[in-house]
Amino acid sequence: MAALIDKVAWIHLENGLVLSTRSHGKDAYYLPGGKREPGESDLDTLCREIEEELSVAVVRDSAALLGVFEAQAHGHGEGVVVRMTCYTAAYEGVLAPASEIAELVWLTHADRHRTSPVDRIIFDRLRADGLLR
Repeated sequence: MAALIDKVAWIHLENGLVLSTRSHGKDAYYLPGGKREPGESDLDTLCREIEEELSVAVVRDSAALLGVFEAQAHGHGEGVVVRMTCYTAAYEGVLAPASEIAELVWLTHADRHRTSPVDRIIFDRLRADGLLR
């Protein structure tokens, strides 16, 4: 059985661009979010990770499931799969990189080659839905 990395991600779109992040020492961009801790719900994980990475508070009542996506995990051995449960949500505060995040960027579909395999699938979905330019 393949190893599974269980992650929750925030899909934040503005003007046809999607917010993405790059961690210190990494060359690829990732949708903000992270791994679930034992016993955490999707929303608990989303709120904790976004506050840690971007210094803002997710508005829990606004969170809506966008979809669940799976692909080969970037930077891991063959057969390691990442499952990304993606939510849209409003936020309060000012976006700023924190913790392991070196950079915040706004990406278009043309930037998908700069992201992880699972993010590329999500970018394709956002483009198909007319949300990402």
